[in-house]
Amino acid sequence: MAPNKNNVKYNKLDSFFNSLREEDILPGLILIYGEPYLVKQAFKTTASFLFGNDDNNKLFAMETLEGGSVSMGDIIEQVSTFSFFIPKKIVAVKNAPLFSKPSNNQEISFSPSDLDRLVDFIEKGIPLNHFLILTTTGIDKRKKIYKALSDKGFVIDCSVPTGARKTDLDEQRAVLQSVAGQILSKSEKIIDHQAFHALVELTGFNLDLLSQNLEKLIVYSGKNRTISTADVKAVVIRDKKDPIFNLTNAFMAKDVKNALFYLNSLFNEGFHPLQILRSFENQIRRLILVKCFTRQFYQTNKNVRLKKINFNSFKQIVLPQIIAHDKQTKTAIERQDEYLSRKSSKKKKGKINDLFLAPNPQNAYPVFQVFQKSENFSLTELNQSLFFLSDLDYRLKSLSFDAKTAIEGFIITTCRKGGFVYAEKNKNRRNYF
Repeated sequence: MAPNKNNVKYNKLDSFFNSLREEDILPGLILIYGEPYLVKQAFKTTASFLFGNDDNNKLFAMETLEGGSVSMGDIIEQVSTFSFFIPKKIVAVKNAPLFSKPSNNQEISFSPSDLDRLVDFIEKGIPLNHFLILTTTGIDKRKKIYKALSDKGFVIDCSVPTGARKTDLDEQRAVLQSVAGQILSKSEKIIDHQAFHALVELTGFNLDLLSQNLEKLIVYSGKNRTISTADVKAVVIRDKKDPIFNLTNAFMAKDVKNALFYLNSLFNEGFHPLQILRSFENQIRRLILVKCFTRQFYQTNKNVRLKKINFNSFKQIVLPQIIAHDKQTKTAIERQDEYLSRKSSKKKKGKINDLFLAPNPQNAYPVFQVFQKSENFSLTELNQSLFFLSDLDYRLKSLSFDAKTAIEGFIITTCRKGGFVYAEKNKNRRNYF
């Protein structure tokens, strides 16, 4: 196989296999990584290609092992063992802990010596017509093991960006549409635009769940060729894993109803109260930085109102001043670090990005949204909120009480009209600073 063909994206896999000539030899080591659903589909496609039309031997030539429960020695032994009856052999190790340790201490994790042993085995060469397929969710391209797998093996990239940038969301939606189209085409069904949007809202970016729900909808829709929004509402229950930023976004919009909904969802999913508390603290600290900036900004830009400004005007008028502000902040921190390094032999490097208003100016839209939503709060309200969260943090670590009710009260009080008053009323509390 040509050396420039050792890394293929999941959606190009079929065309890649179709392009191989008879004299092309697929490496004996295959790594499939990324989104679990896509990894499973890529694994099926690869196994089918390796077996070809030899259906009789599929059951006997495949050995499936579960990563975290099998040692490196056993894996290498399985791949190296020859069969008297079957010329081709595939050993598949699913969820192989190549780049991170398993969370369960009872599971077997690969030590550096195990990985070195695997690298040595790969470099010596896997027996002809024997294949080792490793699947995993995440990789670390900086590690020696990845470089060895990439150089000597065949890598299938099933990763999908998980961020909230527009390009990330567009790619996620394209993957959802592609998967839905593949599933529906088998039953000669289609789903209308509104119904698909409703389905994605209920399931989120969860391809396994999307697949399961589509199978239900195919059966439910019966002889109807088109799946409607009514079908989705009748069959699919909400099972979206709501990330914490949905909660903080609703909070910043002072949308009490949705903020309480997302809070309840997070508690149901097992989030710890301190995780939720920390997300509020980080968001409010960020809003305080924004409010301090805008207070100065309005002194020299009296005719500009961030609540009403559009995105293009924001980029032209506000963003240049934000970038200049961040440069001044960076310079001040670097001078402080330089001064402290002269005073102490231990130089501590702080997280400068936490103090930037626009850590990534090339992606300005999230910055625009934060600035607009900051107009929903006064600086006094934000300071009062930070005092409350500080006290609640102390109580969560020292007392036993209903944390969910306390956070619900915080959301309702902060988002109501009239502002949030806390510090003065509670200044005599032992945990008030």
